[in-house]
Amino acid sequence: MVTGRGRSLAELINQGERSFSFEFFPPKDEAGEEQLWNAVRALEPYRPTFVSVTYGAGGSTRDKTVAITGRIAAETELLPVAHLTCVGHTRDEVAAILDSYAAQGVAHVMALRGDPAEGPRAAWTPTPGGLDHAIDVVRLAKERGDFRIGVAAFPEGHPSAESIEADADVLVAKARAGAEFAVTQMFFRAADYFGLVDRVRARGVDIPILPGIMPILNLAAIRRQSELIGAEVPEEIVERLTAAGPEPADIRAEGIAVAAELCQELLDGGAPGLHFYTLNRSKATLEIFAKLNVTV
Repeated sequence: MVTGRGRSLAELINQGERSFSFEFFPPKDEAGEEQLWNAVRALEPYRPTFVSVTYGAGGSTRDKTVAITGRIAAETELLPVAHLTCVGHTRDEVAAILDSYAAQGVAHVMALRGDPAEGPRAAWTPTPGGLDHAIDVVRLAKERGDFRIGVAAFPEGHPSAESIEADADVLVAKARAGAEFAVTQMFFRAADYFGLVDRVRARGVDIPILPGIMPILNLAAIRRQSELIGAEVPEEIVERLTAAGPEPADIRAEGIAVAAELCQELLDGGAPGLHFYTLNRSKATLEIFAKLNVTV
């Protein structure tokens, strides 16, 4: 992949090549920091289209997110995309964060509402003087500078959405406000992803929608996370992983195989690429790449 820092990610993704991208999160301590940079270095040779750095729930890792994104921009050849949420921030604070990114040469942002500190299913309460929706972050980024903007998408609908049709309307509105690409929340059925794409295309919007991939390495953990975000782990996958047990290594290997099969189905069906939720580790992603015959 060509990073092309001065170009729009939509342009890069639409070049015709498959887009591979990786997501990291700010670590809590020095050991986590070392693990993060080990993962960055292990995955950098694959020349991803971009890498993104998340915010913690409630905006709890703002300063670390800004620092790590800036360091990636300064010390690597990777194109960093910084997550930006309106949780816990006034409008002026969000504007200041955008200015900080611009000063560090970070021109790509993921504009998100973000989750309350209590989790994605908690009641949403706007910050006094703050923004209320992801589309407000999109609009502010467009006003503040020459930012290229990505947004979140939800193949099974956002937990707070009235319906999947209403959720598609929200994504379309974000695109029309200036978002150039979208990355989906994790999911486990290709049909859910392609259904979302069809709903968005039927509304006349053609932004690239990258499927977000989270390999199942621990069934209990992924079930908890899926419940929080409104994603379903299909029963057939549960049965496969259960049958592979009881050894954790065997369950993990089957989870990698399931993820690789999903990736292949997505690419064969026309997805423009894959976005991997790495959990600051490279091993699982590299194992999936091996099954997909993706090489450096």
